Amino acid sequence: MMPFLPRSRRLLSIALSVFICAVIAACSTDIPNSTLNPNSQFGRDIDRLFDWLLLGGAIVFTIVEVGVLFTIILFRRRGGKGGKPRQVYGNATLEITWTLIPAAVLAFIAVPTVRTIFKYRPENVPADALQVQVIGHQWWWEFRYPELGVVTANELVLPVGRTANFALTSKDVIHSFWIPSMAGKRDVIANRTNHIYFKPDSAYAWNGFCAEFCGTSHANMRFKVFTVSPAAFDAWVAHQKTGPRFGDGPDSSVAGAGNVGAVAAPLTLAGFTNGKRPAHLVPSTPIPKGLAIANVTGDATRGAQLYKTGACIACHVVQGVSPGIVGPNLTHFGSRTTLASALYPNDPRHLALWIKDAPAMKPGSLMPALGRSARTPAGYTDQQVADIAAYLLALK
Repeated sequence: MMPFLPRSRRLLSIALSVFICAVIAACSTDIPNSTLNPNSQFGRDIDRLFDWLLLGGAIVFTIVEVGVLFTIILFRRRGGKGGKPRQVYGNATLEITWTLIPAAVLAFIAVPTVRTIFKYRPENVPADALQVQVIGHQWWWEFRYPELGVVTANELVLPVGRTANFALTSKDVIHSFWIPSMAGKRDVIANRTNHIYFKPDSAYAWNGFCAEFCGTSHANMRFKVFTVSPAAFDAWVAHQKTGPRFGDGPDSSVAGAGNVGAVAAPLTLAGFTNGKRPAHLVPSTPIPKGLAIANVTGDATRGAQLYKTGACIACHVVQGVSPGIVGPNLTHFGSRTTLASALYPNDPRHLALWIKDAPAMKPGSLMPALGRSARTPAGYTDQQVADIAAYLLALK
């Protein structure tokens, strides 16, 4: 017995430490990726349904465990009594009872579940809902506002207090559209349009994800969601309809390993974009080892010429400049907060590294490496990469 006690104490200490850490973590109020912090009516209905099912499960668990303990204690083997216990079988009352109870439990689960499903059927979408087309690509998101004539990528902007109706489809494999703090998941499938709708009720920034394994960079297929006031949304739409405002500031500099440079300023979507962004809004993906770029200053004017005469125009749209149809729309790229489907912050250093070697920055990326290396000796020099990055960041 003696050697057992120290080991038990160690296990107890570890268990207590884990419990304390879990309690401390549960005290956090910044939970942008939690489904337990709903910020739409859809989300609250799902949360209420979850609570209802959890309560039902807890009641069933308690009844079963009490019955098991009661049976163990009442029918335990007592001293002096041997042999087999009396066998009970063929009791019609018991058989009917344990058939009806599970049926009642299933009804208890099914009724609120089916009611919630039917509440959010596509035909129940309000007539004044904002229409948004969501197109999944390997591995980024395209957002189209067909009634407004706006197309963007990886950053979704929605007005508070107005229902947004999403039409979901895919250009390649199956994806799954999910904003944990807003609504449930919905499959995104090629040659089929699925629907989901919800009404944001608070202005903030949220994370979105692909929740269906879709290939090499499934975990890197993210997006940002900005819920803003109706006035801010109207201003954003008006800006998106215009061409890019090239040259609204000094040329961006591409920083070396010790300096990350200035982050591209987004439009003022809400109060948190004035330099005090929530931590979850700033990506922290590490740069791959061995990937670097010279500490040079990019020239946006030279970058514009390189962009217009290079391979970029075949894949990307910049309004009035290039008609590409494969990659994300870059018309107002400089006003976005992130790049590579919310994988990196949209600053000069990360953008230059992305242009230089996108497959290294994001495994499986369909965008080829454009920088000069042993694999691509005819690629752009670090100076040319910096120039292109400066141009793209100037597209506000």
